[in-house]
Amino acid sequence: PEDALRIEDVDFLQKKNGKHHHTDEFESPHLIVRRGQEFKMKLKLDREFRKKDKVYFHLALGQGKVQSSESLIVIELDSADSSQLWRATVCQAKGRKCVVQLSTPPDATVGEYHLWVKTDEQYTFSPDDNRIYILFNPWCQDDAVFMREGPERREYVLNDTGYIYVGSVQHISARSWNFGQQFEEDVLDCCMYLLNKALPEAAERRDPVKVARKMSALVNSNDDWGILYGNWSGSYDDGTPPLTWTGSTAILQQYYKTRKPVKYGQCWVFSGVLTTVMRSLGIPARSVTNFVSAHDTEGNLKVDIYVDKNGEYLDDMITDSIWNFHVWNDVWMKRPDLPEGYDGWQALDSTPQEKSKGVFQCGPSPLPAIKSGEVHLEYDTRFVYAEVNADKIVWLVKHPSTAREKRIKLRKNAKAVGKHISTKAVGRNEREDITTQYKFHEGTPREREISLGCFLILKDKPLVHRGSVHTPVVQLGIRGDSSIPVGEPIALTITLTNTTSDSKAVSLTAACQLQTYAGKTVASIGNLKRDTEVGGDQCTEVPMKVEVDAYMKHLVSSKDDLLIHVSVVSKTGDGSEIDTEDATLIFQYPSIVAEMPATAKIGETVVCTFTFKNQLSIPLDNCKLHVEGLGLFKLETLNQGGIEPGRIFRSKIIFNPTKTGERKIVAKVSSVQINGIAVEKTITVTE
Repeated sequence: PEDALRIEDVDFLQKKNGKHHHTDEFESPHLIVRRGQEFKMKLKLDREFRKKDKVYFHLALGQGKVQSSESLIVIELDSADSSQLWRATVCQAKGRKCVVQLSTPPDATVGEYHLWVKTDEQYTFSPDDNRIYILFNPWCQDDAVFMREGPERREYVLNDTGYIYVGSVQHISARSWNFGQQFEEDVLDCCMYLLNKALPEAAERRDPVKVARKMSALVNSNDDWGILYGNWSGSYDDGTPPLTWTGSTAILQQYYKTRKPVKYGQCWVFSGVLTTVMRSLGIPARSVTNFVSAHDTEGNLKVDIYVDKNGEYLDDMITDSIWNFHVWNDVWMKRPDLPEGYDGWQALDSTPQEKSKGVFQCGPSPLPAIKSGEVHLEYDTRFVYAEVNADKIVWLVKHPSTAREKRIKLRKNAKAVGKHISTKAVGRNEREDITTQYKFHEGTPREREISLGCFLILKDKPLVHRGSVHTPVVQLGIRGDSSIPVGEPIALTITLTNTTSDSKAVSLTAACQLQTYAGKTVASIGNLKRDTEVGGDQCTEVPMKVEVDAYMKHLVSSKDDLLIHVSVVSKTGDGSEIDTEDATLIFQYPSIVAEMPATAKIGETVVCTFTFKNQLSIPLDNCKLHVEGLGLFKLETLNQGGIEPGRIFRSKIIFNPTKTGERKIVAKVSSVQINGIAVEKTITVTE
């Protein structure tokens, strides 16, 4: 008909919809909305709208107009069918302008849609950029990822910056991380690409459980050409050392541009990227650090550690391991696939450790199931339970090269692993200890009862190395600073405490090794052997010292943040009583001094000055300063060249803020010799 209605333009009202859907901070030209919540569009017509006019909105997943119930949604404007979950209604019609409200169901498929508008089933119009991104909605009570508390939603969905905790049990430090899910271009586009790659079936993208599990697999590159190569070798010449990254943005942008895995990541990098991906899609997420984290390869909830007669770890014999720390994620969602009681936080891990159902993926595993020891539940609850609860058993091997060598059980420790499980606090730049969300207090009747129950569940698996361990009458201890300034000797004191009234002869051996945070030995840097007499009810102290030259050459040749591991073995009398003890120390590096104003205004020129002094006794070659300001400026790398001992460099970053709010600037220094030196500053930007 000559008077058939035609659409001339569609205004997505991005600013208004973005504010209403909490997506206004996304750096994207596309309309971004959350499911289970209405959004509006303004139509420009070739004539006045009439009630009898037929208008149909076609929302197609992907690029093509695929005719299927899952990938193509057809919505009739002001349809009389009230059963429709997708609805479109006229809000306002005046002249040739018509404002339409579209409503989406709370379980709508999450992903990238393309819009076509048809009238009278004859004329079709589509904007030049017709993409609409529909995300999960933690603000919608009927969405599976609904999170009731506002501060928690702001922290776990909207916060673009945070901390990932590293170090040791005795010396926990916060590593700043820019998640960048909102303020940087291509990040959300990359997440949509990952979604299409991981879950080609539209129905699967409704379920946050399936999305989370697939993303834990896709963030690593092991099975599916995913985002990051994992590398713990210490050699990163053909890529970026894991310690150099300051956030997820550069990694996701590079992956999206090249469609090839990025080199390289370790656990905190995998976790940081997975947090970004989950928050971008609308699933609440947090990065979580478990200190003294068990890696149980046999699935028997035990970690077996072997040492030689000098107390040195025998890496070749060890299949299990204890990481000084390990970083994974928690994601928030309902679990309709499990019995009642398992909603809420779920552990999710993208670091490729062990395969789950043939793929390097882990989780989502409910924290209530981990805490109560229900190791039979999906997904990977047994593995995560072991990470925080496994028993540590130390074995002495006198002659490792001898076949069928007898192994002497030195110690069984049921309280060794799963310490200070940490994440960033809600609304504060502080660490929150969430250990009790994962486990009951060590040694309590409830904790021991759960541990016994786990072994009963695994009754079909052999419990290797059974037997009790006799408590020695002369007990070991290690004293000393938990943080050693680089360039100073390592000084420790080994204590021998005699718990009897009789004098005891003790043979003592100790070893000092450099290890990666994952427990891999890099070098042996010191040994001690001593025979001594410990009087009745007395404590004897034995000093141990490692000079700078013994460790510095290994420290500067590694691109990893190395730790100091000290292990001690003692034998009393005829050798029938044996004890062992170990400790982990960290290195303390020179600091960066950052100077900048605490506040600034939009458009105002801001100058940040970064000063670094080489306080080491060796020159630092190929020094670089990496600076990133989320929502302020992109990652910049400034080459500083060689820095001689005692010399300084001073660099400036000049920028003009374009967005209001509290913003973080993170700076890192890298060099051939040392890495991982970082500082952060916060600036509040106002109108």
